[in-house]
Amino acid sequence: MSGAREVSDTEPAVDPNDGELMERLQEARALLEGVAHRTPVLTSRTLDEMTGATIGFKCENLQRGGAFKFRGAYHTITRLPEDVRRRGVIAFSSGNHAQAVSLVARLHGIPAVIVMPSFAPAAKLQATRGYGAEIVHYDLLGEPREALAERIAQERGLALIPPFDHPDILTGAGTAAAELVDDFGPLDLLFAPVGGGGLLAGSALAVHAVHPSCRVIGVEPDAGNDGCDSLRTGQLVRRDAGPTIADGARTPSLGRVTFPVIQRHVHELVSVPDSALIDAMRLVWERMKILVEPTAVLGLAALLTGRVDARGQRVGVILSGGNVDVTRAGEWFSPKSE
Repeated sequence: MSGAREVSDTEPAVDPNDGELMERLQEARALLEGVAHRTPVLTSRTLDEMTGATIGFKCENLQRGGAFKFRGAYHTITRLPEDVRRRGVIAFSSGNHAQAVSLVARLHGIPAVIVMPSFAPAAKLQATRGYGAEIVHYDLLGEPREALAERIAQERGLALIPPFDHPDILTGAGTAAAELVDDFGPLDLLFAPVGGGGLLAGSALAVHAVHPSCRVIGVEPDAGNDGCDSLRTGQLVRRDAGPTIADGARTPSLGRVTFPVIQRHVHELVSVPDSALIDAMRLVWERMKILVEPTAVLGLAALLTGRVDARGQRVGVILSGGNVDVTRAGEWFSPKSE
């Protein structure tokens, strides 16, 4: 755990009430009805045979903005008091949350400022600008992204929309898993990617409300496995991620809101190498004919590499997004020279 530090002493976990969160999740489902896409649940005979499981893939790569993040952003921004919302919103994000907040702001006719790194994937930068947001590059200003976002929020009177660590964000994200169960039926296992834990926490909450026996597995890249250490030690661990193509999972820590939910409802966190993500992503592109990004296939990669034995079980896998630079993907798929 070199380079890691516990953050629980200075940033204690917030223990949200499950009953209140379930009420918010139901509210989010009603609020998103007819606004968010009810994305399809797809199956693949080939992938079933490779894993020995019966898999339902919840295709959030086909969501508005290209990722599940639209759900939490819309839920959170729409719940803001009207006078607060009208002044506009700000967010910090490497990509998918940025696009989601920008799109939701455009739908509400309000301004949006997004704090992003200049090295974010080109497709995500272009899409964020295309939704009309103002982009501020924190790495060019030499200020931490959270601090810069908070400063701009105070200076301009904007509402800060966090990427994961908020009850409205995680319950909005959880609506994807709720739809998966509605459309695919009971699950023995559910896999979700893990960055800050919003999708995982919301998904676990949603699934356990109807199928308490379902095992929920979060999956991280090997280079960013702080969540695995947090769940194992019972302490919120912060560690900057190493190089990984799973840019949506580079968050250095689970959230103070998401971590207690994960502790209660998630069975296990595992991690996989980038090479497994490339193999899984290629399989989805070629066999299922849909475009997914590396973070989206963390769950499938865990299945394919045997990190979790799912043989003979009904499995849900959330494909979290499809915002990928196809030029870079071509490089990942190309045979490496000797």
